[in-house]
Amino acid sequence: MRPDLPPRGAANRPGGARGRLSLPGMTSAITEAGPEAPARRPPFAARPVALIAAAMAVVLLATSGRYGYFADELYFIAAGRELSWGYADQPPLVPLLAAGMDLLVPGSLVAVRVPAVLSIAAGAVLTAAVARELGADRRAQAIAAGAWAVAGNFAGMGHMLATASIDPVLWTGVLWALVRWVRWRGSDLPLLWAGVLTAVAVQVKFLIPVLWLVLVPVVLVLGPRELLRRPLLWVGAAVAVLSAVPSLWWQSRHGWPQLEMREVVAAENWWGPAYVPVALLCAGIAGAGLLCLGTWALLRSPELRFLGWTFLGVTAAFVVGNGRPYYVAGFFGLLFAAGAVQLQRRREAGAAPRRCWPWFGVSAVVALAWLPVLPVSAIPPGDVISGGSIGWPQLTGLVAEQHRRQPPGAAVITHDYWDAAALRHYGPAAGLPRIYSPGRGFWYFGHPPEGTDRALYLGSDGTRLRRLFGDVRPLAVADAGLPAEAHFDGEVLWLVQHPRVPWPVAWRELRHMDLDG
Repeated sequence: MRPDLPPRGAANRPGGARGRLSLPGMTSAITEAGPEAPARRPPFAARPVALIAAAMAVVLLATSGRYGYFADELYFIAAGRELSWGYADQPPLVPLLAAGMDLLVPGSLVAVRVPAVLSIAAGAVLTAAVARELGADRRAQAIAAGAWAVAGNFAGMGHMLATASIDPVLWTGVLWALVRWVRWRGSDLPLLWAGVLTAVAVQVKFLIPVLWLVLVPVVLVLGPRELLRRPLLWVGAAVAVLSAVPSLWWQSRHGWPQLEMREVVAAENWWGPAYVPVALLCAGIAGAGLLCLGTWALLRSPELRFLGWTFLGVTAAFVVGNGRPYYVAGFFGLLFAAGAVQLQRRREAGAAPRRCWPWFGVSAVVALAWLPVLPVSAIPPGDVISGGSIGWPQLTGLVAEQHRRQPPGAAVITHDYWDAAALRHYGPAAGLPRIYSPGRGFWYFGHPPEGTDRALYLGSDGTRLRRLFGDVRPLAVADAGLPAEAHFDGEVLWLVQHPRVPWPVAWRELRHMDLDG
């Protein structure tokens, strides 16, 4: 018998004030009236959890071919073909995945989205695994996994490839490792895994350092301070830091554009008092309830309250920094799991309804609204994701038609990096040359060669262009001709000639990091 675990049968001994139960040598991770957490991990609910994950994957794959590439996916493919240790707006892993899948199955929208589908489906399994570490029985594990499956955020991010398709799953893995170490301290290996998963996460998005920057001081105040004395934790930290060096080196060589991106995101995303309600909306109806219940449970847990306070601290950091509400989705798995265990405790004590599946049914219906299930004619105005997923072949055809009317050697430039990514993807088949853009990460892919005297320029306004070119005239207005508004509808396609300054100077003048410039 392990010395840090109580003898069998001790799990049901009463003790503690207010009906709480305690165990010699180990306290409950989620304390509540009712039976204590078992001394051994319950069996994993492999069949129901696998069915939930598989059902989620099937739905995501079934909708992944709808509409078309989202513009960011086209940008990832373009960036992956300009393979680098880093980019202006992100680390290299997602562009590498996008370009790799497009290379394996050229032109397949579904193939590009397979990594997102697999990642989000794996998140449901990880969430059940966290619940198991907290003492959840098979039913509670299925509830936790089900909450993940019907969360709108994961439906929306699972049908397309994005950094938010992968980053929350890696956070969930890190939190699983921390919970496992706290609950079953026979090995420090989970702490090494937390470092390895952090190393992967910093190749996806520069968000997970916020988790550790909040967690370490919380642990110093609340414990368990022993966590910070474990050598494998610092070995894992060294792995994470070393993995980030190439991307940080790229950032330092290019003037730290990621810091500019933080300002751009902050300018685009002042949520203020709406931040928490929108984050709860991202969690789904059933998930929002479990999230609140799980947060309350963690804050009351002697063992795991540090994770509850870390969640609150991370949320506060993103609110103050004007981050996006889905940035906290990395905590959803842990909180769903803690909430499911609370439901189990209350059910065992006869204090909770035995049926909660109707709420999951409602959540599933709502989550469908995050998927591209509507006909194109029903896409509402202002739907950025859907509007950024339609009409790209039509835009390519318009630009290609105008380009064919120009003398040989005319360049093609778009002010918007989304437009540039689409034209670079569809352009070769339409006879377009290499596409350039001064927008965001595309700016770093280069400008037209010296000696280029004529270009088609999509977007921007004539006033800005006339400062840099001697002849500026409109050729056409972009219109996808679809029953819904495409992202680029209304943009002007200009003919610009006779640069007033060398291209490197013009490129610096045109550079911008926000989407519209």
